[in-house]
This record gives sequence, structure tokens and C-alpha cells, in this order.
Amino acid sequence: MQVQTREPVADDVARVDMSTAVPPDVAVPPVTALGSAKAPIAETEPAAARRVDVVAQELAQEAVRVDAERQGAERQAQAERQAVARQEAARLEAVRLEAEHQAEAERQAAARSASQRQEAARIAAERQAAIERQAEAERQAAARLDAERQAQADRLVAARLAAQRQEAARQEAARQEATRQDVAREEALRLDAERRAEAERRAAARQETERRQAADAEAARLEAARRAEAQRQDAARLEAQRDEAARQQAARVDAARAAAERQADTTRQAEARREAVLRAIGRQLDEEAARRDAAAADRRQPGEVDTRPYSWSTARRVRLWGRTDPNVELVQYAEAWASKIQLNTPVESVRDLARRPHRAPMVTVAIRSDGSVESVSFVASSGVAEVDEAIRRIIEAQRPYLSFPPALASQYDVVEIRRTWQFDSAVRLH
Repeated sequence: MQVQTREPVADDVARVDMSTAVPPDVAVPPVTALGSAKAPIAETEPAAARRVDVVAQELAQEAVRVDAERQGAERQAQAERQAVARQEAARLEAVRLEAEHQAEAERQAAARSASQRQEAARIAAERQAAIERQAEAERQAAARLDAERQAQADRLVAARLAAQRQEAARQEAARQEATRQDVAREEALRLDAERRAEAERRAAARQETERRQAADAEAARLEAARRAEAQRQDAARLEAQRDEAARQQAARVDAARAAAERQADTTRQAEARREAVLRAIGRQLDEEAARRDAAAADRRQPGEVDTRPYSWSTARRVRLWGRTDPNVELVQYAEAWASKIQLNTPVESVRDLARRPHRAPMVTVAIRSDGSVESVSFVASSGVAEVDEAIRRIIEAQRPYLSFPPALASQYDVVEIRRTWQFDSAVRLH
């Protein structure tokens, strides 16, 4: 470090303590003549005084110079301290501004993430509401069809019962008419016989005639009563038959409805058991694949290159077995892929597949980051080769799919989406 010096001034010289300029015990050495063997010659008093003045001036100048150097060093050190303080303040200000910028960026990222989660939740809620509305419409349509079929069945039963009642009434009227004709015929025969007998019994007593007539009247009354009782019994028998037929029809309808409900419960329970078994199979397959990958990694020597096919590698792969995952971009991509399958599949082919008896298959589709299909594998087959092949054709016909979003592509190269396929009026991926 270079020390700046300045010329001494009168004030600096005045500040020098003259008492320290020449120490009191300093003796001026005697001046001797060089090379002379004679005794030393003492200096004169004026020369000694001048010598003292010169030494005092030199000491004063030295003190002034030292003081100037000290002050220059102090000023230089103070300037350096101020420069260091300014640099430290500037560095602290830069650190503060950087922290503020980082906090603002984090707040903006959190806000964007919250907005994306809310949008995803809103889309999922709207999709769920649409599915529920469609399911409700389908249930209502099915209920209307069941009500119409039940009403048609009731109308058919009522028509049959009415026809039976009309036929029974017609037969009863015919029987009554035949009885009436028989009675009339018998009555005519009886009157003819009485007329013939009357000609022969002219001489019979009137009382006998009256008794006979009374007996005939009582017999006719008893016959009429008998016929009325027979008619009442026939009507009661017909009413009992109608009641029994109605009861049997109601019992058959109740039995059919109970059987349908039992069948639906059995189907739901079987579906739940099948889903549980399929999930257990999926977990077991995942565990076995993980164990195989770990064993293969342990068998590879250090520095050995993995030469397996890309579909065997688990590097940069992600599996989505359900419809929920902490990764929002992954769930949104899987939903967009499923929507493309469900909305773009022809209705005619879906109805043809729905008419074929089969189980709901579980299919895993591996999609690369560029939207191409890496593989299609059946975790659980439908049991019908034509249905499995139709699913493969549907997946192949929709290629290529959307490329991964940048955030998803930066994390994964392949996404494996596993869904259960169902066919009714459209493709349903669950």
C-alpha cells in the first residue's frame, strides 16, 4: 500500500514538543582531527548550537513525516472500510431482492398449482355429474321399460281374465237358457198330461186336485230354489277360480321380480369379488415384476449395459391402475386418453360387442411420450376372443394419442394405464 505524504507546515512543526527533539542526556561527540596525533580540539559554542538546531529540525521533519504517513494510512483504512461496508450492503440488498423474487416465484407457482388442482377437481366433478346424470337417465329409462312391460303383462292378464269371465258368463247363460227350455218343455208336457188326465179324472174330487196342485207348486218352488242354489254355487266357484288365477299371477310376478333382484344381487356380488380378485392379481403381478427387475439388476455386473427390450425396463415409467394419483398431469392425461376412446368408438360396433355374452376385461395400455402405443396387455380376458380382438382394434384405430405435456414428459417416457372395459350404449372405461 502506497502512503501519501504531504509537506510539513508551520502548525505541524509547532506541534512537535521541542523538549523531546534533543534528549537531555545526549552529549555531542567531540570533533577530532582525522589522522592527527595531537590532543582533540573542543568545538566552539556557536558550532554546537548550530548542530543542535540542525538535529532538532531533522527530528521535527521526521515526526511530521511519520504523522502524515499515519494519517494517510488511517484515511486509506477508513476508505477501505467504507468500500467494504458499501459492498456488504449491496450484497445484502441483492440477497434480499433475490429472496423476494424467489418468494414471489414460489407464490406464483403455488397459485398456478392450486388453480390447476381446482380446475382438475372442477373437470372431474363435472365429468362425474355427467356420468351420474347419464346413469340416472338410463335407470329411469330402464324403470320406464319395466313399468311398460309390467303394465302390458297386467293388461294381458286382465284381458285373459275378462275373456274367461265373458266365456263363463256365456256358458252360464246358455246353461240357464237350456234349463229354462227344459223346464218349459217339461211344463208343457206336464200340462198336456194334466189336460189328458183331467179328461179322465173329471169325476175326481176337487180337494184331491187342489192337493195335487199344491204339491206341484211346492215341488216347483223347491226346484227353483235348487236351481238358484246351484247357480249361486257356480258363481262362487267362478269367483274363486278368478281369485285363484289372480293370486297365482301375482305370485308369479312377485317370484319373477324376486328372482330378478336375486340375480342382480348375485351379479353385483360376483362383480365385486371379481374386481377384488383382479386387483389382487394386479398387485401380485406388480410385486413379481418388481422382484424380477431387482433380481435382474443384482445379476448384472458393474458397468454392464441393460440390453432388455424397452418394454421390460422400469426406467422413467409410471403406472396408473385407478383414476386417482397425486400427479395431476398424469390423471388429466389418462382421462383425456379414456375420453378419446369412449367418444370416438362407433356405436354400432359397441352394440354388437354388448350383445355378446362376456366378462368385463381389464386391459393395460402402455403409451409412449410421443403418443404412440407401446403395448396392449390383458390382465383379465373377456373370455371371448372376438371381444378381446375388438378392443385391440379400437385402441389401434385411435392412434396416435396426445403427446405428453412438457411437465409429464420431463418425468416419464411411458405411461401404463389400466382400465376395466364395459360395453352398453357406449364404451365405459372404469
